Amino acid sequence: MTEHQHWTAEQIPDQTGRIFVVTGANSGLGLATTRALARRGAHVVLAVRDEEKGRRAVAELTARPSTTRQPAARLEVRRLDLADLDSVRTFAHGLHADHGRLDVLVNNAGVMAPPRTLSAQGHELQFAAHHLGHFALTGLLLDLLAEGSDPRVVTVTSINHRRGRIRFDDLDGRHRYAPMAFYNQSKLANAVFGRQLHLRLTGAGSPVRSLLAHPGYSATGIATGTPTAPYRLLFGRLARPLAQAPARGALPQLYAATEPDVPGGEFIGPDGFAELRGGPTRVQLSPAAADPETGRRLWELSEELTDVRYGLPAVA
Repeated sequence: MTEHQHWTAEQIPDQTGRIFVVTGANSGLGLATTRALARRGAHVVLAVRDEEKGRRAVAELTARPSTTRQPAARLEVRRLDLADLDSVRTFAHGLHADHGRLDVLVNNAGVMAPPRTLSAQGHELQFAAHHLGHFALTGLLLDLLAEGSDPRVVTVTSINHRRGRIRFDDLDGRHRYAPMAFYNQSKLANAVFGRQLHLRLTGAGSPVRSLLAHPGYSATGIATGTPTAPYRLLFGRLARPLAQAPARGALPQLYAATEPDVPGGEFIGPDGFAELRGGPTRVQLSPAAADPETGRRLWELSEELTDVRYGLPAVA
């Protein structure tokens, strides 16, 4: 892949007739991704925890249809709480009932650095929402993706995945919890999952491609709205001048989701200093994210915790 410093959302090919699911689509990177896809004629399912916020996002996107979306674009709102595996199953069941295929799944939604909180199934919230929910969702929608055109799964991780480690002996933070450390753990889990999914899909001869993306540092509500005061101060005020707009931060995941020649297994991030900002280009996973033993162990544990079995061959 050549360098793409100047790649913009205007270079997204026509997406008319293609169906996307974007998690966390009502704000931040998810909303920017949805807006860019709608401008190119896509049918986007906004998978959101709060349906009213999702409807407000659609109202915003359709207020000026001549500049926001093509007439062929269609936007629909569906409830999805990724931290609740029952909600994930309900969402997947509803999508199967109404759609015979899915072309692209963008695993985007997230939270950042809350006080220790447990999900409906008793898992640490960030690990549940970022990893377990997206792991289950992808597995439950894999059959629809296999029927899609140029089907892809784009999982959004973070540059912070390079600072994370998987605490297999304390995944829920019962013994020692630190908000950012567990955020980094969840983002590393995203990276491990995207890499493992690519290898397993390739081994199965599946047409579905798995790609990873990260936005650099973007001015979104996930950082500025964290309930933990020190991080709200850091990301909401002190570091805000360094951040790029959500429309720029969304470019790596848009590139991964739509660029025709991007191979499966690629990791797309900003090309600027320390990958904090810039245009989308290929970047490197951390050694921990590519470690085969970590990948095998996390995959098997995730199938056990979610009760979602992919039926894909293990990586040799």
